[in-house]
Amino acid sequence: MADLPITVDAHSHEAPFEQVRAQLAALIAAGHLLPGDRLPTVRALAADLGLAVNTVARAFKELEASGLVETRRRAGTVVASGEHTADVAVAALATRFAVAARAAGIDDAAAIELVRSALRQSSRSS
Repeated sequence: MADLPITVDAHSHEAPFEQVRAQLAALIAAGHLLPGDRLPTVRALAADLGLAVNTVARAFKELEASGLVETRRRAGTVVASGEHTADVAVAALATRFAVAARAAGIDDAAAIELVRSALRQSSRSS
């Protein structure tokens, strides 16, 4: 996940770490970052944003404390797969499906029937 759309406004009354934290939290909430997505390293993101490493580390620490990300030894920091992100992930997949259905010329009724069929199939295989 190298190209995160994060910017820091040096003239803002909001602290830089809070700007980074809020923007990452918003990307997770909007489904742009999904459970398991890897975040850049603290050092890499700090360098990209022109911030001190400790500033970005504090943002990551706050995100981890709120349960939005988790730090794994070898995998780095990833978006957490908690209950709060499950709905976001499914909503993001639904949006992708809707876009694909539109692009394929499938009408609403047919798209909904495809989803119903998939749900029936998944309940049989569970």
